[in-house]
Amino acid sequence: MSKYEITVDLELCDGIFACLVRDDRFEESEDGLVTLPDSDRDGDELSAVFEDDRLADAEDAAAACPTDAITVREVSDS
Repeated sequence: MSKYEITVDLELCDGIFACLVRDDRFEESEDGLVTLPDSDRDGDELSAVFEDDRLADAEDAAAACPTDAITVREVSDS
């Protein structure tokens, strides 16, 4: 299993939702942009840490984002 962080720059997000068809954890929020379960929002940045076997899904969602609003990075426990 991988531990990784998904970050969404909500200023760049246009609500195109190409990410939703790549990774079903992404959902449309009330403001018409994207949200993630158990995420933290700090201003215009949304982030969530996951530890599972779905890293490839997250990377596919990031790659599909036409505005490059999504980044995925592996994190360590230290």
